[in-house]
Amino acid sequence: MKKLLAALLLVPALLAAAQSGDPRWSEQKANDWYRQQPWLVGSDYINRDAINQLEMWQADTFAPQQIDQELGWAQSIGMNTMRVFLHDLLWKQDPDGFKKRIDIFLTIAAKHHIRPIFVLFDSCWDPDPKLGPQRPPIPGVHNSGWVQSPGKIGLEESAQYPLLRAYVQGVVGAFANDKRVLAWDVWNEPDNTNDPAYQSQEPQNKVQLVLKLLPQVFAWAREENPSQPLTSGVWDGDWSSFAKMNPTAQVQIENSDVISFHDYGWPENFERHVEMLEQFHRPLICTEYMARGAGSTFDTALPIAQKHHVAAINWGFVNGKTQTNLPWDSWARPYVLESPAIWFHDIFYPDGRPYRQHEIDLIRTLTAQSNGTTPRP
Repeated sequence: MKKLLAALLLVPALLAAAQSGDPRWSEQKANDWYRQQPWLVGSDYINRDAINQLEMWQADTFAPQQIDQELGWAQSIGMNTMRVFLHDLLWKQDPDGFKKRIDIFLTIAAKHHIRPIFVLFDSCWDPDPKLGPQRPPIPGVHNSGWVQSPGKIGLEESAQYPLLRAYVQGVVGAFANDKRVLAWDVWNEPDNTNDPAYQSQEPQNKVQLVLKLLPQVFAWAREENPSQPLTSGVWDGDWSSFAKMNPTAQVQIENSDVISFHDYGWPENFERHVEMLEQFHRPLICTEYMARGAGSTFDTALPIAQKHHVAAINWGFVNGKTQTNLPWDSWARPYVLESPAIWFHDIFYPDGRPYRQHEIDLIRTLTAQSNGTTPRP
């Protein structure tokens, strides 16, 4: 009788799970998936003539030939993934056209043996995104045109949430079983308040709004039953134990199939963070690192990632309108009359020349070692 009662009590939960999509992947499923992947190495990618996600993806400025050229450079140094940001306004503007351009991008990426991680939402930089022509870069300033998704209005007004849900489910649903997609990063740095660049324009209760919406975004994506894992990268606070994590990080960890994180610090900090996150017994993907002036470099971080079999995705691929070769402090002191002593992010000049040949050689060598390929000259 007790077994019968237990089974009856379990039925509503099973029905709810069926209606809301598959639950979070088990540790075994996540690790089985990861064992099937090569060592994943790539960059956070936007083509050089786009200042932000909107300019990259809108029909008038979508540049498949340029993307093809740049992903060819990535393939030539052994990269096999790219982290690519989408935007909810693109879905609102033209759902079918947006899906078509994503499909074109995936076709180009597959040609170069690259499987992207798509980022659905992002809390960084300008909280007032607008469709149409994008403003030009501010001279001497790092990432001066990047926009949040959702913007301030979309985050503050719950009446906008059905539109956000339609976007998440429309995109994830369209590519849920597409082997060209590696994973879904549901929200980049969700509780980032962008101090000092945009803090005065942010909702005062942004963190609370994010805490309410973030679990829903995970649930919306899961309802589409994607074959790819979901994640959202921890980036701030104490990760030494789950109890010491801030509330946003706890939501990210509890809902992620694979654990992702950001680290722009010294190599000893990078390895310490990796060892902290290994407590969760799931695959680790570093979705942002490499800020030369802050102490995070390919020379130091990439060998550590290889040692721990952590996927490594650095910020910045080709120097262009995002100007992320300039450091974060350019928001306070624009580099107009002089250039920084070293590039902050990015690997290639716009014409395809490497910023530093040694870095290119290192990426080629380490990826070839791990993935059983021959470094390309």
